[in-house]
Amino acid sequence: MLDSADELVRKIQLGEDSILELKSIRFRGSKVEGPARNDFADELAAMANTLDGVCVLGIEDKTREIEGIPIEKLDSVEDFVREVCNDVIKPPLSVKIIRMEIPDSLGVMRAIIKVDVPRSLFVHESPGGYFRRQGSSKRKLPPDLLARLFQQRSQARIISFDEQPVPETTLDDLEEARWTRFMPSGSTDRVSTLRKLKLLTNDDTGVERPTVAAVVLCSSHPETWLPGAYVEAVKYQGSRQDSNYQVDASRITGSLDEQVAGALSFVRRNMKIAAVKTPARIEIPQFSERAVFEAVVNAVAHRDYSIHGSKIRLFVFDNRLELYSPGPLPNTVTVESIHLRQATRNELITTLLARCPVGSESLGVGRRYLMEKRGDGVPIIMDESYRLSGKHPEYRLIDDAELLLTIYSAGHPDEGKNGR
Repeated sequence: MLDSADELVRKIQLGEDSILELKSIRFRGSKVEGPARNDFADELAAMANTLDGVCVLGIEDKTREIEGIPIEKLDSVEDFVREVCNDVIKPPLSVKIIRMEIPDSLGVMRAIIKVDVPRSLFVHESPGGYFRRQGSSKRKLPPDLLARLFQQRSQARIISFDEQPVPETTLDDLEEARWTRFMPSGSTDRVSTLRKLKLLTNDDTGVERPTVAAVVLCSSHPETWLPGAYVEAVKYQGSRQDSNYQVDASRITGSLDEQVAGALSFVRRNMKIAAVKTPARIEIPQFSERAVFEAVVNAVAHRDYSIHGSKIRLFVFDNRLELYSPGPLPNTVTVESIHLRQATRNELITTLLARCPVGSESLGVGRRYLMEKRGDGVPIIMDESYRLSGKHPEYRLIDDAELLLTIYSAGHPDEGKNGR
């Protein structure tokens, strides 16, 4: 938005409105003194809660005079913007920070910083509360409008979050090899088919963008737009979570099928294999690979992607495996009924995973597609794990915000409980 210098100068001359905010920058030494951090945070959050907007730093808002920013202080201003977005606004706000030169009234080129603020997937709170942009000013969101905004952004699940358009994305951000696997045979109009699959949809301004489901299934780095859309895996020596005894760690990224394969590979290389002779040699893995596969598939399929920055966490210990998935259980499912009930939070994602080939025989999970949608995932986890360890896996809901699955090791599930 307002990418060319000429277009930006013409817009500045017209003054502030719903999509343009102008800010003069004041310094005390090398530090930014003005605008005040909290006021600036309110302005940026208001834009993100409303429409795509632009904030130009280095412009006097009343006179529209292009004052500029000293070249040697551009780094300080950029740091200031980044700190406000990451530390003052909740959840953190993703913006583009662009350095430009534009001419002042005498034709002298002045350095400014343009901050592109996209309409966000999330509802942002700043120090003053919840704001929206109205004309050239911000206005506090009254309770009824705030509730409606949460609904529109799908955090109340009025519209499924995985069908929401992702700001600042285009079809070019998706990789053809990833989305063609969902195309029906004989399909010729690919864009039209992507719309029917709900991988493309229009945002509030009528611009066509990939959906959340498209980003997590058809791009190699979904965490670019959805911070936390990856798996954090750690292997610890012993039975306690302690960084001093961390043996292996991996940040597993990629599309959801790649995250499943990466997580299973991580467990394989870090779990122990015991052997007994009866009389032939029989190998006994620490965990059932089929159970781990089902657990990770369920995690990537059913986690709450609207929780900003929350990632799936996979911890491997000597006596157990722990898998943390962001979000509470969907609908009316409880921890007690999880093995009996079938429900989903992300209907579009699960539908597409049911059409996503496993892709590698090396996974050895005995199925063709990542999901079968028959509700047998949890029973498989329970039965396969109990057969190995003699102890049922346990589900636990933490603060109604995160689901923890614990799978116990084969052999001696109680071993190491009194260790490190």
